[in-house]
Amino acid sequence: MKNRVLLAVTAVLMMGAGGLVFMWKSPTPESAGSTSSPVVASHSGSAHSHSARVPAYQVASQLDELAPTLPPAKFAGKARDAYKVAQEIPRTLAQLPCYCECDQSFGHKSLQTCFVDDHASHCTVCVDEALLAYKLQKEDKLSPDQVREKIIETYSATQE
Repeated sequence: MKNRVLLAVTAVLMMGAGGLVFMWKSPTPESAGSTSSPVVASHSGSAHSHSARVPAYQVASQLDELAPTLPPAKFAGKARDAYKVAQEIPRTLAQLPCYCECDQSFGHKSLQTCFVDDHASHCTVCVDEALLAYKLQKEDKLSPDQVREKIIETYSATQE
């Protein structure tokens, strides 16, 4: 009898965990094709010729009211550096897609959105992408559009 109860409890827990995984992987309503969202989910006709999906990002005309990012002092190491970048170049990060694809799993609008909460502190893709964007803009003197093209070129190659 004990074994049957234990088996039933295990089965219920496994089904619940499977449901949670399914819900976590499903796109949120905001990112599932809303026409009122100020997010660019693809860009056909751009200079690059890859076929991988480009995650959402915002365009320059949509950057009037960006949410503030968390203070870098809350974090350590590379995450702290990336949160500093997010404070220094938020408008550039808002124009970049995030290749951890949090636009589908969390409804993020751009890379900048990852730094509004602690998501980026747990994600090496967000951190590395922000640090690369900073280097491209500050050291290589690229515009946000050029940074976006380099990010897409770099990260879409890892998706193919």
